[in-house]
Amino acid sequence: MVKIAVTGANGKMGRVISGLIAQRNDCEVIAGIDLNTEQNGTFPIVKSPFELPEKPDVIIDFSHPSALDGLLSYCTMNGVPIVVATTGYTDEEVARIKKTGEQIPVFFTFNMSLGINLLVELGKRAVNVLGGQFDIEIVEKHHNLKKDAPSGTAIMIAEALNNELGGKMHYVYDRHSVRKPREATEIGLHSIRGGTIVGEHDIIFAGHDETITLSHSAASKEVFANGSINAAVFLSKKDKGLFDMSDLLAES
Repeated sequence: MVKIAVTGANGKMGRVISGLIAQRNDCEVIAGIDLNTEQNGTFPIVKSPFELPEKPDVIIDFSHPSALDGLLSYCTMNGVPIVVATTGYTDEEVARIKKTGEQIPVFFTFNMSLGINLLVELGKRAVNVLGGQFDIEIVEKHHNLKKDAPSGTAIMIAEALNNELGGKMHYVYDRHSVRKPREATEIGLHSIRGGTIVGEHDIIFAGHDETITLSHSAASKEVFANGSINAAVFLSKKDKGLFDMSDLLAES
């Protein structure tokens, strides 16, 4: 039985994760970490990982970038694997997360959905087939409470496609300030915020007289919660290293 601590336990995602774990027989929540320590289940909730009543086998972080330093410090000091599922990190914070993989097991991806990671793989294949003959635009849609734009997933998609193209592309965010024809080396990223949209991502390949669109739509937060739980069980069996969804899928 994998013992899990959930960061952001009183948030929307934290509650979904703990509810789903309660339905499984391969893992359990032993504690939560949240600034709001109100009890919401059968486990204690503390403000800091250093206040955890016992050492977990793995931590799932679905909270806020401001919690990163404390989490990484606790995990490296105690040899606890961590699934980092929060978004909105700076480049420096992402580098710190990846560097931590040299000391402990770290699972890091901008999106925990199996479908999204398949979308990325399909996009990479499309890039290799289409070459530089099609313009690439990425459109992401999320609820009106999401703070970061573009989404971490949109950036993940753009970087994956750019890597397939040899890193020669540059990103253009929206186009309200651009007053010139589109360049062939652009990847456009566009953000839409409204209502309760859980998450939608489109990769548009626009060529001469034809357009190809790859799409993914998430209907509930359970898509991401299940991915993070599977990642936690996967990570609990690993030694130090940086892992992502492709590693989990390879063992499925």
